[in-house]
Amino acid sequence: MAHYRRAGSIPPKRHTQHRSPDGTLYREELMGEEGFSSDSSLLYHVGVPSAVLEARRWELPDQTTTPNEPLLPRHLRLHDLFGSTSTSSATEIDVVTGRRLVLANADVRISYVVADATSPLYRNATGDEIVFVEAGTGVLETVFGHLAYGPGDYLVVPRATTHRYVPDSSRRPRPGTPDGEPTRAYCIEANGHVAPPKRYLSRYGQLLEHAPYCERDLRGPGDPEVREEGPVEVFIKHRGSGPGGLAGTVHVVPDHPFDVVGWDGCLYPYALSVHDFEPITGRIHQPPPVHQVFEGSNFVVCNFVPRKVDYHPLAIPVPYFHANVDSDEIMFYVDGDYEARKGSGIAKGSVTVHPGGHSHGPQPAAIEASLGAESFDELAVMVDTFRPLELGEGGRAVDDGVYHRSWSQ
Repeated sequence: MAHYRRAGSIPPKRHTQHRSPDGTLYREELMGEEGFSSDSSLLYHVGVPSAVLEARRWELPDQTTTPNEPLLPRHLRLHDLFGSTSTSSATEIDVVTGRRLVLANADVRISYVVADATSPLYRNATGDEIVFVEAGTGVLETVFGHLAYGPGDYLVVPRATTHRYVPDSSRRPRPGTPDGEPTRAYCIEANGHVAPPKRYLSRYGQLLEHAPYCERDLRGPGDPEVREEGPVEVFIKHRGSGPGGLAGTVHVVPDHPFDVVGWDGCLYPYALSVHDFEPITGRIHQPPPVHQVFEGSNFVVCNFVPRKVDYHPLAIPVPYFHANVDSDEIMFYVDGDYEARKGSGIAKGSVTVHPGGHSHGPQPAAIEASLGAESFDELAVMVDTFRPLELGEGGRAVDDGVYHRSWSQ
């Protein structure tokens, strides 16, 4: 995101001396993408950011996948992965180590977790992450500063950013209170970088007038917080020889990574609320690209939000049947009443998998039922991939096995 920010204490000129009040030299670190050829930030550390005392293997959650064979549309009930919604059911599960893999290919991995414990310090060295908060509140703590989060937030975390999740429920409030709800997170892990769609941006990176959100909607981290405790552990997901080409390592570092006194640049974590996305509508049905929020390498992220619908006198508000021959379409149903799927058993927490090679569309009864509708009250997050997705262990565990018959009933 080429939108400059600065926080804390930095020197007037980059790559020059920056000292503490007692004369100690801070350590400058450049965090940059694409080999010094893209967005970057400069961070000023109290300690040495490269220091490591020990290292050991981190056994990642199960990353094995199974091809979608025979080729079928599928309905995955994600809320069944973690049982009851009470906080007791998520005890000692955190947003990082508790993820269960739902779908994956060589470009992107989609996981789900229900967590009420503080995560370890974590760094994803394989790509950027987009973590959509379905429910719960808390704080995303990062080396750049902290971001409060709540339902409907996309948390965009650049590759190799050291961070951790602190759900408000980890502080053990009374069950039934707003802060007592565990964090439900839909985690989209890229094997590269993610950004707003190029068509939304000027050649200098500003969000344009036709974009459905703008810089005012983006929430950056607060001022960095210096912590002096140590040694501490940092969990790192990186390329390796395990399933999915991944491996995990735990580094024991002498000083807490949150030792940054200041930073500036165009690379940092940020939040965007789905409720700040302004839908684009028309007289007749608009295609899914108008709902796009982010793009990655060989995948896009869209969302469907409450909106006025098509106003041509003969409009059919639900989607037409479509064979998107180059893509798998993955829809996560967050809230509301999704009109096109009425009569199919789809509910909050459902994921539908519509693979390339299968023509899909609304349930037959939903078409007539939608005529004359003026608005839709629905909230969903869609990931379209340009390579086939395989089922992870989480996806296999909650596949209802009958969704493909729903158009015939």
